[in-house]
Amino acid sequence: MAYTKRSDGRDLEELRPMEAKAGVIPNADGSAYFKIGNTIAYCAVYGPRELFPRFLQNPKTGIIRCHYSMMPFSGSGERIRPGQNRRAQEISKVMNFALNPVIDLTDFPNAVVDIFVDLPQTDAGTRCAAISAAAIALADAGIPMKDLVSSVAIGQVEGTVVADLNYQEEAYPGVVSDIPVAMTHNTKEITLLQMDGEISKQHLLKALEMAKRATEKVYQVQIKALKEKFVRE
Repeated sequence: MAYTKRSDGRDLEELRPMEAKAGVIPNADGSAYFKIGNTIAYCAVYGPRELFPRFLQNPKTGIIRCHYSMMPFSGSGERIRPGQNRRAQEISKVMNFALNPVIDLTDFPNAVVDIFVDLPQTDAGTRCAAISAAAIALADAGIPMKDLVSSVAIGQVEGTVVADLNYQEEAYPGVVSDIPVAMTHNTKEITLLQMDGEISKQHLLKALEMAKRATEKVYQVQIKALKEKFVRE
């Protein structure tokens, strides 16, 4: 059975309502709040600061470390076990891969920038929300960046390509693929491309074109948050 009407009534390319703010955590060097649908991410950035232990230091450049965590009662299903489980570790690495291409820490050798993301409420698209929040927080902290990274999940539900899957669509009892994508704004370079499920080459190419338009919408929300923060100051 073809998937022609989305569970929440959105158009195929319509994203869930988004909201973002910069500078929401006073003691952090940079911070952000990003909400898409019912998924909420808070990000705090600390650094650049000297990296310990010293054997991890790079004398040519600084590095970033990402720390992703879902709060125990944030999920739509069962209670999340607190701490760094395998999923949290995997998404922390994914965030690092997605953000690293735009960050330039060559002026900060032997240093580290720590990026902490906590999600108090989730409804699909958590890694994408975490990446989008982190990009705002990095910019808020004044970390040198060549571009801004925006992230959203594109997917396929019963042969229909849609933007920004929600929890009901991820759990749809049929053929579903979930494709988290992160892109830079200016060059449209893909810094993250993952997939859970199966999809044809034709539908994948369609999904990537849709991702360009979808990440642009996320970018506009990110830029708006940064501009509003500096207007307040």
